[in-house]
Amino acid sequence: MFKKGSKLYSIFKFRCPSCHEGNFYVDNNPYHLKKLSHMHTNCNNCNIKYEIEPSFFHGAMYVSYGLTIAFSVAVFIICYMLGLNLVFSSIAILVLLILVAPITFKLSRIIYANMFIDFKSKS
Repeated sequence: MFKKGSKLYSIFKFRCPSCHEGNFYVDNNPYHLKKLSHMHTNCNNCNIKYEIEPSFFHGAMYVSYGLTIAFSVAVFIICYMLGLNLVFSSIAILVLLILVAPITFKLSRIIYANMFIDFKSKS
């Protein structure tokens, strides 16, 4: 669907932002909660260091906030279009945010890394 060399390929496949070959996380499944935050220090293919500076991924909290707002607005619009009341909409948003929290965590880190690390083709 997404070609190698695009940021979306790296984000949705959880691949190294620089080479798109190595895995970004030790375990790509966001619902293996014991390994949720375990990520490789360096790419096992191109050896680029993922954490550019100390506490680099603290900035991913802003990306996570944006993703959470986007999910919340989407659910609210769907509930509004279906004619559901505000209480049900709030419960639906809360349930969705709890269910997608691990996905949001992993996506926010890989999106944030892709903002600062450029793709370098081998050619």
